[in-house]
Amino acid sequence: MNTLYKRLLGGKSGLTNLVVLAVLLLLVLPLSLDIFRLNLVGKYLTFAFVALGLVLLWGKAGVLSLGQGVFFGLGGYCMAMFLKLEASDPVSTKIQSTPGIPDFMDWNQFTHLPAFWVPFRHLPFSLCAVIALPVLVAGVVGFAMFRRRVGGVYFAIITQALALLLSLGIDGNQGYTGGRNGITDLRTLWGWDIRSNSAQYTLYFATCALLIMLIMAGQWLLSGKMGKLLNAMRDREDRVRFSGYDVSAIKVFIFCLAAGLSGLGGALFVLQVGFISPSLVGIIPSIEMVIFAAVGGRSSLYGAVYGALVVNTAKSLFSESLPQLWLFLMGGLFIAVVVLFPNGLAGAWELGKRKAGPLLEKIKSRRRILLPDAPLVSAFEQEKS
Repeated sequence: MNTLYKRLLGGKSGLTNLVVLAVLLLLVLPLSLDIFRLNLVGKYLTFAFVALGLVLLWGKAGVLSLGQGVFFGLGGYCMAMFLKLEASDPVSTKIQSTPGIPDFMDWNQFTHLPAFWVPFRHLPFSLCAVIALPVLVAGVVGFAMFRRRVGGVYFAIITQALALLLSLGIDGNQGYTGGRNGITDLRTLWGWDIRSNSAQYTLYFATCALLIMLIMAGQWLLSGKMGKLLNAMRDREDRVRFSGYDVSAIKVFIFCLAAGLSGLGGALFVLQVGFISPSLVGIIPSIEMVIFAAVGGRSSLYGAVYGALVVNTAKSLFSESLPQLWLFLMGGLFIAVVVLFPNGLAGAWELGKRKAGPLLEKIKSRRRILLPDAPLVSAFEQEKS
């Protein structure tokens, strides 16, 4: 039990981090924000799933991917396809030329539902596809690249090109994907209105619960043999290979894991926001997702959550208050974090704790000198009585 506790929580410090995060997400924010702002926070937390995957892939394994928006978008589109088909029943679409198909297909003069859309009428298939499709794509790409020992900047450029190709492919096939507008007007999930305030609260807490559980699962993974292999592979890949381990297989596994987390985040994004478009799949959002992990601390699972929250909150506040300068302010924020805190917010927190440790010890030692010892006071009181 003690070993399981250490692996899931990372000891006393890990438990403290988990409690602080849980209190912030489950108590402080819901009690202090209205439903509109809380829904924004829920949207920001969906990006934290991508940042978690990047911590495992980039921070621990040393593999930088600039195409995580691909897997975020694939998961989001899988969920959006089910929701769109549910919203496109024959009764709701009776004014269309072809009732029973999504509106953008009717606008493009489709007379029947494309074959690859048909399985998404079923929620169990859609939920499996949310994770399985990103994992499958990541497996194919990872196997092709890592078996040929393609890594470093070359792998980053290839994943970036993949993000560009997918966004262009979605944008150029309006009849099948909704095109530049994406898939919109998503209303219900098995008859449950996802636009209501109660649904938004439920989705927010479900997102928080999933995020906390995945952090614990990630901590469990990193505290075992896999975590040691990832760190060793990041620092000295050749030594790991010469020791008899299949480095390419490990990279494929962690790349697929990061892709699955991104796909799950994309599905939750669609449920909370109610749409998905190619603007969330391309190069720019993929780079922003890397920034979330960098700002939070690319080696910290908890830092990934705080990085996603801080960057997206700053982005919203700057764009609302200073719409003409917010891009410059965001750039200044990133530069300041990189220069002042190279290890992100998590690194700044750890540095602060290390510096505060000696100060706290001095305070405790002075307190022991100035205050009488408790056992002596107790003995004096006993003698007096």
